[in-house]
Amino acid sequence: MRLLGLIRKEALQILRDPSSIAIAFLMPVILLLLFGYGVSLNAKHIPLAVVADAPDAQSAGLFAAFRHSQYFYVRTEPDLTHARQALRSRQVQAIVHLSSDFSAALMNTNRQAPVQLIVNGVDANQARLIQGYVTAAWQGWMVARTQQQGHEFKTPVALSTRVWFNPELRSRDYLVPGLIAVIMTLIGALLTALVMAREWERGTLEALMVTPLRLNELLLGKLIPYFVLGMGGMALSVAMAVWLFDVPLRGSLWVLTLTSAIFLITALGMGLLISIMARNQFVASLLAIITTFLPAFMLSGFIFDIGSMPNWLQVLTHVIAARYFVVILHTVFLAGDVWPVILPNTLAMLVLAAVFLGISRRRIRKSLE
Repeated sequence: MRLLGLIRKEALQILRDPSSIAIAFLMPVILLLLFGYGVSLNAKHIPLAVVADAPDAQSAGLFAAFRHSQYFYVRTEPDLTHARQALRSRQVQAIVHLSSDFSAALMNTNRQAPVQLIVNGVDANQARLIQGYVTAAWQGWMVARTQQQGHEFKTPVALSTRVWFNPELRSRDYLVPGLIAVIMTLIGALLTALVMAREWERGTLEALMVTPLRLNELLLGKLIPYFVLGMGGMALSVAMAVWLFDVPLRGSLWVLTLTSAIFLITALGMGLLISIMARNQFVASLLAIITTFLPAFMLSGFIFDIGSMPNWLQVLTHVIAARYFVVILHTVFLAGDVWPVILPNTLAMLVLAAVFLGISRRRIRKSLE
């Protein structure tokens, strides 16, 4: 009965304080809309300058292949000097240059037709994408040209490509599930980071201390209402991912629910520990963002590949719960119930949940000191 009374008290506090409801339901909507529609790892409509020293039908056919591609916005420059000037001024991101002997070399089977590609390498990731798109457009044009001449296009290597789990190569299918892990980290940490700090600021903690509540009951009473609220935010995020952004959910819903619950307990444990240590809501919220949200965003593999990080930083990522949840979400959404991936990452989250809740239990005292 004591525990139910504390849960009811926290539930009433949530209803009276719209900030908790906004964190659980409004923040996921805003972040998913911003990242789902505003962030993309794909590049489209790239401004591309094309230059032919001796324009003819062959160069016009190749340039038409670039114009028909969804990845390029093509502008023709009179010479390479003007094209380089456009590249320096960021009017274009790349230049395709055909020398004056391009058509002659193309018609001669004993020679190679040179195509020069100059790419703005400030953004290394986009530069690699542009190089791949140009290569694909060039190869597609060569295949079509050879078939029109009644010949078979032959290459020294026959490459058969098959993409598993994300065949359309949509970055949204990769970003949205990872973003859910970041959102749940922020929700769980912020919701509980303010719990004890709010009691300290309002002077209501003294009343709790003199009640016959046990410490375990106090912790459970603080966690259960926000766990329910956080799972509601998780359900909303998954619904938006599946029905709004068309991200496939190939795994089991019960696996997703169970692993999400374990991760949310871990995030709530982190927030509760912060709340116990900080007696000011502003300090608690700031610590929650610095110690949970930023590591989850930067070091979980959501955006940046962990394998590309320095070794010491890769070791540090093992204490970040979002690292394991991001892997689980990508697997459940895009691949299905792959147990060799799900089980070890779930176990790691259970260990972290036990650590954070255990430290919180040891740190909390029924005293005002």
